[in-house]
Amino acid sequence: MTSTVRWLRRQTAGIVALVLVVGAFAVSRIPEAPAQERRDLAASYGFTALSIDLPGGLPQQEIRQVNQDYAHIDAWISSVGAGIAMNDLDGDGLPNDLCVVDPRTDTVSVTPTPDARSDRYAPFTVGLGDLPVGPGTAPMGCTPADLNEDGATDLLVYFWGRTPVVLLGSVTGGSAPLTAEGYRAVELVPGVGDATYTGPQWNSNAVTVADFDGDGRTDVYVGNYFPDGPVLDPTVAGGVEMNDSLSNASNGGADAVLRLTDVSADGVPAFEQVDAGIPDDLSRGWVLGASAADADGDQLPELYLAQDHGRDALLHNRSTPGSISFAVVTAPADPTVPKSKRLGTDSFKGMAVEWADLDQDGLYDLFVSNITTPWGIQESNFQFMDTSGSRAELAADLQAGVAPYRDESTGSRTAWAGWAWDVKAGDFTNSGTLAVAQTTGFVQGETNRWPQLQELATANDLTVRDPALWPHVSSGDDIAGDQRLAFFAPAGDGTFTDIAPELGLDVPVPTRGIAVGDSDGDGRLDMAVARQWDQPVFYRNTAPDAGAHLTLNLQHVDAPGSPVVGAEVSTTLPDGRVLVSRVDGGGGHSGKRSSEVHLGLGDVDGPVEVDIRWRDRAGEVHDQTLQLRPGRHTLLLGTTIVDER
Repeated sequence: MTSTVRWLRRQTAGIVALVLVVGAFAVSRIPEAPAQERRDLAASYGFTALSIDLPGGLPQQEIRQVNQDYAHIDAWISSVGAGIAMNDLDGDGLPNDLCVVDPRTDTVSVTPTPDARSDRYAPFTVGLGDLPVGPGTAPMGCTPADLNEDGATDLLVYFWGRTPVVLLGSVTGGSAPLTAEGYRAVELVPGVGDATYTGPQWNSNAVTVADFDGDGRTDVYVGNYFPDGPVLDPTVAGGVEMNDSLSNASNGGADAVLRLTDVSADGVPAFEQVDAGIPDDLSRGWVLGASAADADGDQLPELYLAQDHGRDALLHNRSTPGSISFAVVTAPADPTVPKSKRLGTDSFKGMAVEWADLDQDGLYDLFVSNITTPWGIQESNFQFMDTSGSRAELAADLQAGVAPYRDESTGSRTAWAGWAWDVKAGDFTNSGTLAVAQTTGFVQGETNRWPQLQELATANDLTVRDPALWPHVSSGDDIAGDQRLAFFAPAGDGTFTDIAPELGLDVPVPTRGIAVGDSDGDGRLDMAVARQWDQPVFYRNTAPDAGAHLTLNLQHVDAPGSPVVGAEVSTTLPDGRVLVSRVDGGGGHSGKRSSEVHLGLGDVDGPVEVDIRWRDRAGEVHDQTLQLRPGRHTLLLGTTIVDER
């Protein structure tokens, strides 16, 4: 007995260490559902991967050229820029057109979705026409929107190295095939030069289109990442910097809010940059994602900013027509919630955000992507659930500066996916419940650079602003390069399960943007995914027993084809669940969903009562209740005209 006690005493340090290691492993393990449960859940879903046709013959690159001060981290600097949007660009009534931003060619391409009608036109690239382009300019994303209110869908393209450009569309109602010549490039920001670009060197990574001031016209939020400077100009050394903190940086590019003020006789929209009341430290928080939705029911959309190195922010909209104004709101302090997981005070690496009613109570929740790699940098995603109980209570809380949201990602099993990026929620089986798709992965190569990154993550903030002090991440280096797309399916008990492997979605390639929409009109949401430094992929939805659905194409009566951005649709299912969605003007990271509203209805087989709330072009709010049969409907809001398919 005595010898045993002595031995135990001698081994105390080792035993304690072993207990700590086992405990850390138990805590850090990603909770997984049993294999059979995953297979049973996956049986309701189905996707077929299809290739996306892109223009050929373009010069290819494997990594971007960068400012000489960034040469040793050129793979890090080259880790974003793959974008994709799905929408109806040719006016044929279906969101069967894609706008693809490809960093391998630094081009913006328009191409049909791969379906039975993919021969409608040949894929083509769209350029900037006669607009000036300085050195070191590359596109980062594409947002479809009708910015000049003529019924044709335009393309808002944003860049590193210059201000965004509007490519004005000319095709409406399927009147002609799409061509590069059908787009006319104009500046979003006026006065940036004629023959030579003289405007600011914005480095933009997030765009959201919404009617922020309630005047009936769509406005634009542009989130800039690096501070203005020649990030991608290899002829320059200097004039650039990195974030001055890994969790509370305030030296990024200043964000911009642009208000639509006029449209000229020849169809050119005029925007003015306004002071929307966003504090400078938040505006410069290195934003990677943004999205807008009317949370409190006043038809003025709130704005959420997902910041990589600064704290995220929820901005309550307090605008009036002609004047855009936001106020920062934060979740109340709670001794049971760490500061890093409280809305408005977090320190995690925000990459993207999605507004979606995840518990079918008629109130929008928020899903935020962060870096969540076990044994790498393990933060967590945020699944911020609305705790207010009603829109009236929510409105009162927001007006008081309080954001009544609580992170439920751990209990819901959505906390961990990897180095996460874009996120989109959708009802892919038309069951009345939403699944969540999320892109992941960072830099793919052969040499593991996680140890150096972990050293950086523990560095003093005073050292990280200088690019020279960052560890090498260049061609051939790997950080989270084999991570896969995540697909969180609702398990029926309030939790979610990642069934991407069972669905064949777990390809080990870094992914960035996600676009969703019913491209072929069969009532099932399809999905397009942009991959960083690889071919984008289209996932056609083949769910075997999808339920009934409502797919609504809501358009302005005075400009058919122009979506009523921000219009909200709600209905109540027989079991009491309340479904709510909206016409999304485009949000997230580098993926943009269709502007149609899609609601899964489950086994409903008769007409449903649908409430629609929207603003007309004059800024007046309208409410309309309709009885609609399941299926596709095109509505000119303000009339009773319904085109059913």
